[in-house]
Amino acid sequence: MTASADSTGTGTDTDTGTDSRTGTDTGTGTDTGTVGTDAAAPGPDPAAAALVAAWPHAYRQGVAGHPVLLMLHGTGGTEHDLLGLADALDPQATVLSPRGRVTEIGMNRWFRRLAEGVFDLDDVELRSDELADFVTAARAHYELGGLNLVAVGFSNGANVALATALRHPSTVPHVIAFSGMHPLPGRVADTDLNATSVLLLNGESDPMAPLASVDALAAELEARGAAVQQVRRTGGHGVTEADVYAAQGWLAR
Repeated sequence: MTASADSTGTGTDTDTGTDSRTGTDTGTGTDTGTVGTDAAAPGPDPAAAALVAAWPHAYRQGVAGHPVLLMLHGTGGTEHDLLGLADALDPQATVLSPRGRVTEIGMNRWFRRLAEGVFDLDDVELRSDELADFVTAARAHYELGGLNLVAVGFSNGANVALATALRHPSTVPHVIAFSGMHPLPGRVADTDLNATSVLLLNGESDPMAPLASVDALAAELEARGAAVQQVRRTGGHGVTEADVYAAQGWLAR
């Protein structure tokens, strides 16, 4: 049940791995950070609208025929951090970018850590379930219909994307994980991943996302039917131009 710490920002090795047992849920505020359209505009489902309004996020309507990019920031980030990355991947995509609702010494995260390098696996499961509920509500609220959804996460955001795909593959069927790793080591799930596809982008010398964990994740995904592509590069934690280029190619398949 040990997992390496995941880092802050979008390209630096600055995670301190501090014990986060005092982390708190900050998701009770109203919807903020809208991009391009009013994220608080009423949708057809009042219950979905209420859930969406209670979770701070950025939203931008895209062009028909392009996917929904679910952008999930790293530790210390906000709903705005990965909007530039979304534009680089597909400037015509619909963008849904929520904020992590756990805090660690004032930094936004997606789930708690028990100590340096140790994830709170129960919280990983809880928070991934909550994220799946938010995605389902947002799909109804923004009337996204059958648009294809791809979760794009960095570090802690990659890990929650992977956990949600493992537990809720019909809600998050596709993942691009920048500097992610196995979010639920040792936890057994029986979901069918035959319709799941995952791109794992990792540095060969990343102490925050050890390759042994990444390989274990890839093996589990493939054993359960997922299509997995791994791309390795020199260097450590972060998002490089080479990573973005590989993700663009993967999306264009």
